Amino acid sequence: MKFELRNVTRRFGDRIAVNAVNVEIPQGQMVGIIGRSGAGKSTLLRMINRLQEPSSGSIHFGGVEVSALRGAALRNWQRDCAMIFQQFNLVPRLDVMTNVLLGRLNHRSTVMSLLKIFNRDERVMAIAALERLGIEQTALQPAGTLSGGQQQRVAIARALVQAPKMVLADEPIASLDPLNAKIVMDALRNINEREGITVITNLHTLDTARSYCERIIGMAGGRVVFDGPPQALDATAVREIYGSDKDGAGIDESMTSTSLESTRRPEAAPSGNVMAQAAVMR
Repeated sequence: MKFELRNVTRRFGDRIAVNAVNVEIPQGQMVGIIGRSGAGKSTLLRMINRLQEPSSGSIHFGGVEVSALRGAALRNWQRDCAMIFQQFNLVPRLDVMTNVLLGRLNHRSTVMSLLKIFNRDERVMAIAALERLGIEQTALQPAGTLSGGQQQRVAIARALVQAPKMVLADEPIASLDPLNAKIVMDALRNINEREGITVITNLHTLDTARSYCERIIGMAGGRVVFDGPPQALDATAVREIYGSDKDGAGIDESMTSTSLESTRRPEAAPSGNVMAQAAVMR
């Protein structure tokens, strides 16, 4: 199921945010998009998910022109192309279980979802996703009471229950401390490797991109200026992506470092937590 961007451009008035991007991504890759703020990374992801429309060019997945979808077909694409945001996009007053179950929204009646009418199988699916991320004990807590790292894991669990074909993550660790950043990136890599789902994530940090992504796309001024494996991301490529300092020297990579270790985190085993079981039966 190949994914393609064909000459995709996005303009905001006179400003070009994304400029004639051509990219092909085979099924199952984990791709990191890096670049300075304003390089066009977030706009690119939002066009893939159709939260924003391309000004020109086209987007394709598995032979379907995604950029031409409308109505139910577009909703189905947004179900299949799960989006994880920097600011989590949870409903703070709703409990964690319900926030996760809202990922089933496009699989069933909107009214039933909003009324929190979910069947046992869906609740089991939600608890399994929370257990996989090690936060099943939070199932009945209001989402707004969780830490930032926990909320981002809830957002990933919500994406999992969508049963997506692709996962987009827009700066998923930008507001997290290094430990929680590692947990979130481990979870995204686990989804990519275990399910074979394509993961495309925007990242500010070079060390994270090198540690977790098999392919890195570098953007500058809305254009793709680098596309290759981590080992090809040398000083020249970094300078082209990030530019130089006021003295003309290349960027110091420590400025983009989170000191993440790339060791794998074991998957959380099911705990049989009483609160989680209660959430399934609720």
